Amino acid sequence: MICILLVAGHGTVLETQIKNDDTGLYSHLSGVPKALLPGIGGKKILDFWWETVNMRQLFTEVYLVTNADKYKHYERWATANDFPIENVINDGSTTLGDRLGAVADLELVIRSRKLEDDIMVIAGDMLCADHNFDIAQVIRFFRSKPGELVIYYELEEGEKSSSRGIVEVCPDNHRITCFLEKPREGLTTSRLASVVFYCIQRNTLSYMSDFLSLQPQATDRTFGEFWEWLINEKQQDVFGMKLPTGFQLIGQVGLSDYTKWLTHYSTKHQGKPAKPITCRSYARVGLIGNPSDGFNGKTIAMTISNFWAEVTLVESQTLVLLPHPLNDPTEFGSLQDLFCISRKEGYLGGLRLLQATCKKFYQFCSKQGIALTKQNFTLKYDTNIPRQVGLAGSSAIVSATLKCLMKFYNITDSDLPKPIRANFILNVETDELFITAGLQDRVVQVYEGLVYMDFSKTLMEEQGYGNYVRLDMSDLPPFWLAYLSDPSDSGRIHSNVRQRWLCGEQMVVEAMKSFAELTDQARTALHDRDWSHLAQLMDQNFELRRSVYTDDCLGPGNLKMVQLARQFGSAVKLPGSGGAVVGLCLDTDKLVEMRQAFQEASCVFCVIAPYDPAACAAGGGQH
Repeated sequence: MICILLVAGHGTVLETQIKNDDTGLYSHLSGVPKALLPGIGGKKILDFWWETVNMRQLFTEVYLVTNADKYKHYERWATANDFPIENVINDGSTTLGDRLGAVADLELVIRSRKLEDDIMVIAGDMLCADHNFDIAQVIRFFRSKPGELVIYYELEEGEKSSSRGIVEVCPDNHRITCFLEKPREGLTTSRLASVVFYCIQRNTLSYMSDFLSLQPQATDRTFGEFWEWLINEKQQDVFGMKLPTGFQLIGQVGLSDYTKWLTHYSTKHQGKPAKPITCRSYARVGLIGNPSDGFNGKTIAMTISNFWAEVTLVESQTLVLLPHPLNDPTEFGSLQDLFCISRKEGYLGGLRLLQATCKKFYQFCSKQGIALTKQNFTLKYDTNIPRQVGLAGSSAIVSATLKCLMKFYNITDSDLPKPIRANFILNVETDELFITAGLQDRVVQVYEGLVYMDFSKTLMEEQGYGNYVRLDMSDLPPFWLAYLSDPSDSGRIHSNVRQRWLCGEQMVVEAMKSFAELTDQARTALHDRDWSHLAQLMDQNFELRRSVYTDDCLGPGNLKMVQLARQFGSAVKLPGSGGAVVGLCLDTDKLVEMRQAFQEASCVFCVIAPYDPAACAAGGGQH
């Protein structure tokens, strides 16, 4: 592959304003070409691009196209920066009036050097907000697609789409469906701005001459006009890749805009390493419908603030995953201590969850055409979610890790929408770690709060995810939670039900439909604040589950907790895969007595504190 850096523009506004500036602050920059002006971190703008592309394993040659007016500046720059002087190409223009145009400059290099290879084109006078993106990832994505590649970014607040080339991108295959050069307001809702950063296949280079023959005027020989023609008229396959960073082409801007963007990007660049990113995800309780989420059913679940997983990410020189001192022990008091901890906790801590999430995140971004910056980080986690009691502790760690990664790499909700995020978290656990799981936990931990979920077969097949709706959390009744202090592995509770369902066993199929019906009734009860009916539905949910899974599968510990709760007239069911029970007791006096009874039975008991993201946002709490 060959890289071509374009620095032949004759934009005179910035140069004139620097020359005429009477503050004296910029007098040393008078006459300096735009690409050789200071960029981020004190480097010249062109220095950054040369460092980025100066890799023999990626590019066989790098060329620089300039004009006759500024050629000497770039010749001196080339000798000082070990850039091959013979690869600096002079297009012969000296003024704005006799310029060739950007596409003609590119065609000049291709024609004069008889290039017959794929080409990467970059504007060398383009400010970039983040200097660490991975250009190798861009090339890999380009080679995975049957067409050209256009780099774009999401406009920042205050940037107008009418000043940029705007792309509309199909989210499924990343094909650019429309290119609009500086569209008038209201013509498109897209905020995705193309920059002069392209990959062009060798077989497409001939289109350059065809385009130039149609555009005799240099003012029309811009890349914006070229892509409009190639995409909108010629219907060529052109794909888009997003860089989660900002770009500013300073070719036609004035001094105030140049200094504004330089300050803005420099501030972001300097401030980034200083502050750690900390994100929380919360445990959940399934209130109704579970475990039908894995069987095209419906459920309602709720995040609770009693228990949480917290992940902290801080930028670092190398990528480090820190083990948790309790959950990932590497030191023990004795061999007996190791034996006891291993027997109770097993061998699978949270470190594997961090690693699997990072791996899947990179894989997802590469496949989705999102080029990540080459920044490293250190990840650590903490959690107070009790293990092996079915409160979604593993997915909480994955969810919190994903939040941190998205913030660190500036991945937005449009890049990774919430329904897809839930699928992502499930895939981390099922595909990477072979954990038996359904979508319910991941959905409620992504959306947070009290969430109604419909996983019907039609929805899942047509759109790849279900229908998820946040419900009103005001004035909820006092739910409670109890769990075994020494539980067995909750994953075994699923037994052979999935196989029976896949084989079409009538009892199981009908049960999953009944779970869905109970969920719809519970949604109505929640809306009507009919807590007595909700309690009845929770009891029915448990009995239905018991009939399908059998007592042997549910286990004596779960049955003991259910029986104990019913002695006090409380509704009760399993909130997850086993090891805990969730209940609704409308008699406050009996609730106190029941707490004591559970504690005396060596169980942990707590009144649930629902986690409401809306209330948290209003109060400025932890996310």
